[in-house]
Amino acid sequence: MNAAVSNAGDAVAWLSAQGIARVEVVFADLTSVARGKVMDTASFVQALGAKLPTLLLGLTVTGGEPPDVFKRIFPPSFPDMALQPDWRTLVRCPLSTVPTATVICNLDARFSAADGHADYDVADLSPRQLLARTLARLQAAGYRALVAPELEFFLVHPALDAQGSLQVARGMSGQVPHIESSHDLASAETAQTFAPFFDDLWAACDTQGIPISGYGHESATGQYEVNLRPGEPLAQADAVFRFKRLAREIARRHGCLATFMAKPYLNEPGTGMHWHVSLSDAHGHNAFTAADDSAHLRMAHFIGGWQASAPGAMALLAPYAHSYLRIARPDASPANADWGFDDRTVAFRIPQSDPANRRLEHRLPGGDANPYLALALMLGTGLIGLQQQRAPSPARGSSDTNSGSAPLPQNLDEALEALENCPLLGEVFGAGFIGLYAMVKRHELTEQAADAGFALRHLLGRS
Repeated sequence: MNAAVSNAGDAVAWLSAQGIARVEVVFADLTSVARGKVMDTASFVQALGAKLPTLLLGLTVTGGEPPDVFKRIFPPSFPDMALQPDWRTLVRCPLSTVPTATVICNLDARFSAADGHADYDVADLSPRQLLARTLARLQAAGYRALVAPELEFFLVHPALDAQGSLQVARGMSGQVPHIESSHDLASAETAQTFAPFFDDLWAACDTQGIPISGYGHESATGQYEVNLRPGEPLAQADAVFRFKRLAREIARRHGCLATFMAKPYLNEPGTGMHWHVSLSDAHGHNAFTAADDSAHLRMAHFIGGWQASAPGAMALLAPYAHSYLRIARPDASPANADWGFDDRTVAFRIPQSDPANRRLEHRLPGGDANPYLALALMLGTGLIGLQQQRAPSPARGSSDTNSGSAPLPQNLDEALEALENCPLLGEVFGAGFIGLYAMVKRHELTEQAADAGFALRHLLGRS
């Protein structure tokens, strides 16, 4: 967030002081691809935003337009929606040689459904605004969340090998490229061979206020993890949205590809986007900690909300057919909805911490998940579980391999059906959004069925 900007007047002054020539206005679509346009600063200052067609919220990851979306939701006249800047997100764009700023927008439009059966507010379909609505509910209940993501991704070679498979990116620090031929978990030496990429990435993140606290080599060949310091959920979702875009573009400029797809290599661990979540009450006390410093029942009930919604949640946390390879072949990724203490094989982990820093870790999201939808889901279903005092299954113990938690769907079709029939998720997201999301995802399933190379073609550089 830009501390110097809180309104349009501040923005105009900041743009002038920074000598900004162009402004990029963007929003995150269902897949968290950045959609928008670049304007010269004078035009932006005059309009204080932009307009784009509402149909952009109905696109698949391939850019396709599912026919059902335009039969049942968006009018065939393609009406506009207003992109309204959240002025706090106005920052410099480190990717352009011309002085350019970028700002994340909320969406505003109202229209009657194409089938005449409903009226829509586009804010009810916007991932970022759905998260904001969830945060308002959390605040109304007397709580505030802090979240910290762990973002995993792979660096891969831009060319496939002779068998048509991905190759690991080669280190770029010296004249002789480093070739990683074995698992180098936590290898500082291997990570150092990509220092030019990470130096540029970290500098770009500093420019945009993305709170990176560290990075390292993860457990798979060519896999890295970046950690962010804890922060307010909407700002953190913005940071992840921006980070993924920066990582992809800066990697291309260094001769490789950064990908967040769930399972680039079948025989390697997959890509996670783990979130650490803590809750404080109106007095600033950790809401997961009781007065005697023991774990408060609120924490168990929060987990209860996560477990009750887990089958349907997978449609959002594992958003593509390819994503379920990470679940079917977990390699340390969770394949169930269990919870436990300091156990990285479960979906919901309670890390070791002192009472003041007690928190939960949600380990189900893949790297290909939309961060706004993932956080809205976690905080929304956790709050419902807390309010309804939902008891979770027994924690997984060292000798307990069957805790009785709900099994996770094995494919996107099953997950979408669970999403459409989950009362908790219906309360968090609303019927309009769930209907739109299911239509888009089912169309993607149809597209993938006709394209054997779907994952590499459409997810490698966009998920």
